[in-house]
Parts: sequence; C-alpha cells; structure tokens
Amino acid sequence: MTGHPFILRDVATALPRFALLLCVLFAPFVAMQSVQAGSDAVIEDSRKLSSGAGIVLLVGLQRG
Repeated sequence: MTGHPFILRDVATALPRFALLLCVLFAPFVAMQSVQAGSDAVIEDSRKLSSGAGIVLLVGLQRG
C-alpha cells in the first residue's frame, strides 16, 4: 500500500505553505517572549502642540 501518487503530491506541495503560515501566525508570540518589559520601558510622546492652522484650513476649505 503505497498510496495514491496525486494525494502524496498534494500533501508535499501543501506542507511548505502550511509551515510558512504557522511561522507567520506564531512569530508575534515568539517575539513577545524576548521583550524585556518593566517600569523603565515607557513610550512617551514628545511632539509639540500644533498652532491650530490645520483647523483653520479645514474650516476655510469647507466654506469655499
């Protein structure tokens, strides 16, 4: 009982795709294990406050 050749060929072509899909799906979980989280790791926002020119332009364009 060797099996059908077309079934084995289909499995052989689907196996690398399935392995790649598993790697893509589980990569974030593997990356989470290597992150050193603590109270010293703080993400801050250091942008300046805008002058409000965008709102003025938006209102002006809506009226025109």
